[in-house]
Amino acid sequence: MSVTSDLPPVSRRWPEPRAALRLIKPVTWFPPMWAYLCGAVSSGASPTGQWMLVILGVILAGPIVCGMSQAANDWCDRHVDAINEPDRPIPSGRIPGRWGLWIALAMSVLSLFVGWQLGTWGFVATCLGVAAAWAYSAEPVRLKTSGWWGPGLVGLSYETLPWITGAAVLSAGAPRAEVLLIALLYGIGAHGIMTLNDFKALEGDRQTGVNSLPVTLGPARAARVACWIMLVPQMAVTALLILWDKPWHSLIIGALILAQVAAMRVLLRDPKGRAPWYNGTGIVLYISGMMVAAFALKGLL
Repeated sequence: MSVTSDLPPVSRRWPEPRAALRLIKPVTWFPPMWAYLCGAVSSGASPTGQWMLVILGVILAGPIVCGMSQAANDWCDRHVDAINEPDRPIPSGRIPGRWGLWIALAMSVLSLFVGWQLGTWGFVATCLGVAAAWAYSAEPVRLKTSGWWGPGLVGLSYETLPWITGAAVLSAGAPRAEVLLIALLYGIGAHGIMTLNDFKALEGDRQTGVNSLPVTLGPARAARVACWIMLVPQMAVTALLILWDKPWHSLIIGALILAQVAAMRVLLRDPKGRAPWYNGTGIVLYISGMMVAAFALKGLL
């Protein structure tokens, strides 16, 4: 959808504070914050004397960049939300006029300013994250209309990019090849997580031309595809850890994969109804494996 057209009805002049907080969706901040911490751990660098880089990076990855991306997405998605979730801040009018756009733009500038404090690596990563957020949501790119490119971009932005950033900032240099590979695999797997997240917008996506996988493949098939996309990269991680002589870490991640498979069997019985449940159970197992892998990488030094 366009960035500036079709505004919701204006019934107030200023945004409601509680609605502004909901606009930037605190519940979504955890994955990139966690990924940044995984990157910091996997770098093998001691946090002693660098705690400000750790704390600032976590805040940047979560409340600032991720919060900005949520505001941008809500602004560009206000037409879809009017169908799926009319009580959301913008379609409900609690964020009136163009305030949603202004908040997203202001947070984009804030992101770049804070990213600059993390040095070259942090700033470049922040530029990429901000660009990805707008490319995902805004016309004319609006990659979210594709069930393949959209979730792929979000997965890489939520997991791979902050992981690499944390490793680069803490080690003050390019991360090792092993770190890059594991970060990439978990970012690819997150495509499946993002696909499951699309189930909640199924009807609105269908009506507004967003070709998410639940729309194009149907809920049952899309859920199966999402499960395989999550599982295969994790299995590759376990194989790599064995190759790198980290069998115990590989075994732990393997056990987490088996637990996910059990949860996936429940999910596949009713994909649309069970997707929110899986997001609160199976995803915890997924991200737990990320930290296990991070400690394995730390031990490769």
